[in-house]
This record gives sequence, C-alpha cells and structure tokens, in this order.
Amino acid sequence: MSLSLQSSPSSFLSSSLPKLRLGFANGCPSSSLLFKFNASFPAIRASSGFSSSLDTGLRTELDAVSTFSEIVPDTVIFDDFEKFPPTAATVSSSLLLGILSLPDTIFRNAVDLALADSTCSRLDNPELRLACFFNKALVNVGGDLAKLVPGRVSTEVDARLAYDTHGIIRRVHDLLKLYNEIDVPPERLLFKIPSTWQGIEASRLLESEGIQTHLTFVYSFAQAAAAAQAGASVIQIFVGRVRDWARNHSGDPEIEAAIQRGEDPGLGLVTKAYNYIHKYGHKSKLMAAAVRNKQDLFSLLGVDYIIAPLKILQSLKESITAPDEKYSYIRRLSPQSAANHDFTAEELTKWDQLSLASAMGPASMQLLAAGLEGYVNQANRVEELLDKIWPPPNV
Repeated sequence: MSLSLQSSPSSFLSSSLPKLRLGFANGCPSSSLLFKFNASFPAIRASSGFSSSLDTGLRTELDAVSTFSEIVPDTVIFDDFEKFPPTAATVSSSLLLGILSLPDTIFRNAVDLALADSTCSRLDNPELRLACFFNKALVNVGGDLAKLVPGRVSTEVDARLAYDTHGIIRRVHDLLKLYNEIDVPPERLLFKIPSTWQGIEASRLLESEGIQTHLTFVYSFAQAAAAAQAGASVIQIFVGRVRDWARNHSGDPEIEAAIQRGEDPGLGLVTKAYNYIHKYGHKSKLMAAAVRNKQDLFSLLGVDYIIAPLKILQSLKESITAPDEKYSYIRRLSPQSAANHDFTAEELTKWDQLSLASAMGPASMQLLAAGLEGYVNQANRVEELLDKIWPPPNV
C-alpha cells in the first residue's frame, strides 16, 4: 500500500472505500466499530490561560469544547472519516485481530507482507518466528496508518513483557528499527506501554534516549505521578473504568477519599494528575479515555486530550450553541487552578517500586491486571492466527 503523505485522511478515505466493521473479542470496548485511533498528539487547541467563556462565533458544542481540549474520536469506521477524521492512530493486537478476521481490509496486504518476510521465515524456532511476524505486522500496519493521519502513531508493546523492563526496551528498539526500514521517523511514533513499575521504568529510560512513550492502564494517582516523574510523553487514564470499579466494589482508600470529597473518582483522578503535572512542571500530556457521556467531557475541559466515543461526538456536533449559552462552557482544568492545588508530603514522594506498590489500592491493581490479561489474550490469539495462515498463498 503506497500513499502520499500529502493525501488528507478525508479525501483519501472517501465513500468509495468499503465500509468495514470489526468485532473484537476479549472485552474490547466498542466492539462494533473499526479502529481505535487513540489520539494524541497534534497541537493542543486549548488556551494557556484560565477562561470561562468562548467567542460568539462558535456554532456547535463540538466547536465550543474544542477550544479547551483536543477532542478526538475513540473509534472510527471508514464511513466516519469525513465527519471525524482521525488525527492520530494506535496499532495494537486488537487491530491485528480485526484485520486477520476480514481478509478484504486495506491493511491486510501489510499483514501478508509481514508473513512473507524472509528474515522471519528463516527462523527455526517457531516462537521466535511468530514473534517476528507479529512485530513486522504491527510495524507494516503502523506505517500505513502513518500515511493516513497527520499526528503520531502509537504502537502497542507486547503486554507479555509488562513486568520486564529490559524486555520492553529491547522490543521498542526492535520496533524502531523496523519503522526505520520503512522510513517512518521516530518523531511520528509513540510506544504504548502498560503502567507497571517495570513499564514506567522502561518509559524513563526510553525517554532519556529521545524515544516517545505512551503509558496506559493508569488507575491511581501514584501511577500517574510516577509516570510523570519518568517523563512519559503521554499518560492515559480511563475515567469510566475507575467509576465502574467504584460502583461495584469498596475498600480502595483513594477512591473512598474521592467519594467523601463529593468527587467522581475517575474525574477526580484526571484532575489530580493534571494538577500535579502542571504544578510541578512535568512534560507529560494527559489523556482522558473511557469518557461515558457529555457531562464527563464538560467536566474535563482543559485536559490535553479527551478520547470521546462517536455517539458523544455526534451529539456535540448536532447541538447548536446560542450566543447566550457560551458561559456554559468553562475550562475546568488549567495551569492556574493547578497551581492552587495542595498535595500531601506522601503524594510528593520520589516514586520507586516499593512506594508505588504500597500506594496502589485494590482498584488500580485489579484494573491493571484485567487490562493486561485482555492484551495478553489478544496477542496470543494474533499469534495463533498468524501460525494458521503462514505461509500465505501466492508468496
């Protein structure tokens, strides 16, 4: 697949392309939609100062909220590219599962080329051969996505390495080498790493090399603060998943403290992490994901990135704002408000493996474990499918 970098996503991905829907297993959210384009990463449109009103020229709620934060689609199918063109993309095991289940996708050729790679094919060890095919497929699809979006492509690092710092680093170096072979420069790339202590430490070391990292599965303030201290480029918090845990469980001190303050625990975690990052000058950008409704989104205005489902984006786009309603949109998070947030001495610790483990409560431990289990199951399933179809026909 060869596309010009000058081709805009909306012009290339027109209605002439086949409509494509993927069904992802293992509890992947939004299973009826196609790609997870986890956003990131163009310039933020939010103003740097505190603001409580908008220009009267804005016409829709989507226009209004986009003044404060970068609002990006959580999932995209081809029919939605023109309405909500993705600004960046994530290539993951769940995406590969979808491509492998639908042989007529525009990305299937990228996977077939990976299976035809002579370097991988010559490996006698079946496990090493499958791992090689897996990496090649991720990078080939990531390279195609880099031609379709103006922002960065985040590549999932194998969750089976989540507790192996040096294994994560080696894998990222391997992926970078493969991306270099297809002329995708490092500045167009992020590497998505689970926020175990080993993942956070890998992020620190990779960022010291100038390699951009995207830490995911953050469900506690301790994880967010440790990730910020590590210098992660992007930190991703799942608002709705934290809230869901709080509704069905008890016994997590951090969540119970938020509830006693009258806060939603998911929204409160994003706010606290944002305030920490900005008050203490960390470079990390904060991404709020698993946003469930418009009120969630309104409560997070000012955070760097908000990942919104298509149904929310559609509602925002269809809702017209009258000039006398402009006061309704308030920047909830700002560097100025962050400066006024007080942190305890325990929260300002220099995080290490022991302090992180002690600070993570049952919510973050269980949610992290569940996320890792889903990613591992998907990776195993991808390798099973690759093994079944190798060698590909006509190669």
